[in-house]
Amino acid sequence: MNSDREVINNILRGNKDAFRILMERYQKLVCYVVFKMIKNPQEQQDISQEVFLKIYRNLNSFKFNSKLSTWIAQIAYNTCIDELNRRKIDIDDNVRIEDDFSINGYQSTQSAQKCVEYDNTFGILIKEIDKLPARFGVVLSLFHLQEMSYHEIAAVMNLPEGTVKSYLFRGRKMLKKGLESKYQREEL
Repeated sequence: MNSDREVINNILRGNKDAFRILMERYQKLVCYVVFKMIKNPQEQQDISQEVFLKIYRNLNSFKFNSKLSTWIAQIAYNTCIDELNRRKIDIDDNVRIEDDFSINGYQSTQSAQKCVEYDNTFGILIKEIDKLPARFGVVLSLFHLQEMSYHEIAAVMNLPEGTVKSYLFRGRKMLKKGLESKYQREEL
């Protein structure tokens, strides 16, 4: 498998297939961020595409001072913030328009099983994380699903590490409360 550095060098040399590799490698990450912050399903795809366009246009400025995943997540996060600011919507006021489930770039108004091939517990967790206020959902997704460190999340969201830890703690608490109120232990 090609390293990120090799893929980027191939893209910068004009290899369009290399950009497809980069997109496939980081599609989940972009979707985790965008789908947690932008609740309108029609806009999610547009903004995800805009993120990848920004990545492509700015790839020559990436200097490997951080992990590529951190840089990409930061572009996704900032693109969402810019869109919410443009529409004068507070990040935590942006609520889901439809009660659907979305992950990995796909949407479904039916079951989580049909949407992804993960087990039911993972689907339930993702669905409940999706209902949290955006900043908590993003932190939980980046930490637990993308396995980013506090430092990396702080860089993505332009927050102090202490704030990231606080959001993670509060997000877990809200997630636990939501799960306990809706599901029996046996269902999880």
